Amino acid sequence: MPSPREDDPSFEPLLEYVENSLHFQTSSYNDAYLDRRISARMRRRRVDEYDEYHELLQEDEDEQQELLDALSVNVTSFFRNPEVWEALRDVLRELSKKGSRRDPIKIWSAACSDGREAYSLGMLAHDDSQIDERRIEITGTDIKREILRAARAAEYRASETNDVAEQLDPIGNWERYVERDDDVFRVADAVTDMVEFKRHDLIRQDPPGTFDLVVCRNLFIYINAESKRAVFETLGSALKEDGYLTIGMTETIPPSCRGQFEPVEKRLRIYRARDDQER
Repeated sequence: MPSPREDDPSFEPLLEYVENSLHFQTSSYNDAYLDRRISARMRRRRVDEYDEYHELLQEDEDEQQELLDALSVNVTSFFRNPEVWEALRDVLRELSKKGSRRDPIKIWSAACSDGREAYSLGMLAHDDSQIDERRIEITGTDIKREILRAARAAEYRASETNDVAEQLDPIGNWERYVERDDDVFRVADAVTDMVEFKRHDLIRQDPPGTFDLVVCRNLFIYINAESKRAVFETLGSALKEDGYLTIGMTETIPPSCRGQFEPVEKRLRIYRARDDQER
């Protein structure tokens, strides 16, 4: 197996190739995360050294795509951390009181992966009599085109490591929102019609609008401190006055960005944007 990254001078040129030639921004991610994903591909290809794998990448377009797929953060599920979703139910109730057909409540699922988070928001809106789902518009964004195609398809296959029915349990009577055909689960049109998916780079691009609620969960554990600050600034700039932000339960707001947000449910990582006077 390859030498430890910090002792191997061929690791850095490999990352430079991935960033400059394959256009994946390795400089935004933790080296340890990159090393784990690259090493996993090396094991699959029975390659022992970084420089060997570098040569393989230059020659093999299929492996280039396999590596890009491996590097993209796609870990997701429906209603991940159910207690967070119960707290978001209260947020949606409050926001729903303010919305109207002419001025809908806008929600951004940032780094949405295969769409399950965005669709969870839609199901939650349909599930609660105090929330008017007709007043809610959801935008899901991700940097990866292939994963966005999967999100738009809204079909999810159960497996030993992907128990879709168990993920849906927190919503109760989920068959109202998801059609099941053996091991294939398809989100109903009533929910998918609420969601629009777009390609977006959180680190390099401005937000795709302004929003009442931004959900960006379990991305920050993968990216480095500088990129983390940049993403939080992007998310903060996307929030309307008194808008809400939700991040992953193991994630924290960088000290330099904490003045932008006040905790609503600190343990659950739900925050509200401070007004301009307080920032």
